[in-house]
Amino acid sequence: MTDTWWLNPCKAIDASAHEQALARQQQLTKPAGSLGQLEALAVQLAGLQGRLKPSVDQLWIAIFAGDHGVVAEGVSAFPQEVTGQMLHNFVTGGAAISVLARQLDAQLEVVDLGTVTPSLDLPGVRHLNIGAGTANFVNGPAMTEAQGRLALQAGRDSARRALDSGAQLFIGGEMGIGNTTAASALACALLDCRVSDLTGPGTGLNAQGVSHKVAVIERALALHAGQRHDALRSLFNLGGFEIAALVGAYLACAQEGIVVLVDGFICTVAALVATRLNPACRAWLVFGHRGAEPGHRHVLQSLDAEPLLELGLRLGEGSGAALAVPLVRLACALHGQMATFAEAAVADRPA
Repeated sequence: MTDTWWLNPCKAIDASAHEQALARQQQLTKPAGSLGQLEALAVQLAGLQGRLKPSVDQLWIAIFAGDHGVVAEGVSAFPQEVTGQMLHNFVTGGAAISVLARQLDAQLEVVDLGTVTPSLDLPGVRHLNIGAGTANFVNGPAMTEAQGRLALQAGRDSARRALDSGAQLFIGGEMGIGNTTAASALACALLDCRVSDLTGPGTGLNAQGVSHKVAVIERALALHAGQRHDALRSLFNLGGFEIAALVGAYLACAQEGIVVLVDGFICTVAALVATRLNPACRAWLVFGHRGAEPGHRHVLQSLDAEPLLELGLRLGEGSGAALAVPLVRLACALHGQMATFAEAAVADRPA
């Protein structure tokens, strides 16, 4: 197993398109910088898409699901069966991301990397069966290298399907009871942060539950301390199948030239891993929102990321990123459709 495709070069930014878009922003009928973050976003997208007037009409949303062995330690307020039940909810249209995908006219795919529910076979779900969830990482690695590589490849495959569909924007979402524990452990390993700073209630733990979760993560970090600065090993030791798939998807999108809109805490931790594996992918990541999970703020800061929204969200599923899509589309519309001072015969500065 020597293939390290994730190290392949990311698509280069089109410097000419970026500069032309920046110049256009200075000519539009508004005070320079008055649309703030939306101006910078439009210019960034122009450079990434290699066109003066970018667009994100074609949207691909991939939900990656997987179960977590660490749930045996009592770190979640919900039973593990919920993961499989939510897969059904996704494809029958009842989940939040299902509603958002319809509203945004997005293509939605659901990928089950491996759940504990036996013989799960749902129409509309890609069941990959990498394992019956990960192993309990307080006792050993969460996944084998072979499993980890399969999960990374699953994300890459989704990105390639997005490319084939003509997608201009990729959103990855996740589902997996226990995955905030995995994400917190993984972030702590890579950022050398105190566990208590990066660990929150997840799906609804009380203060005692959060304290227990912290203790479980500390045990895992102690066990895997020898590899904590190795991003790939830490992913396999502490992550989840769905987190690894997100990592693979983000890296493949950057290599293929698809802009990524990153969702909440777990997806942002996947983005952190992706940038550690291949730093050039960072340019292709736009961050949708800052969520309520306390660790999210820390990880965003480590990535020098300024999200578009802050609404107190903690749902996951790609929902926060999906909610930011209208802003991204409006940023493109403003950039592409506003008149320049010359076109509108408006004086752009005092005579």
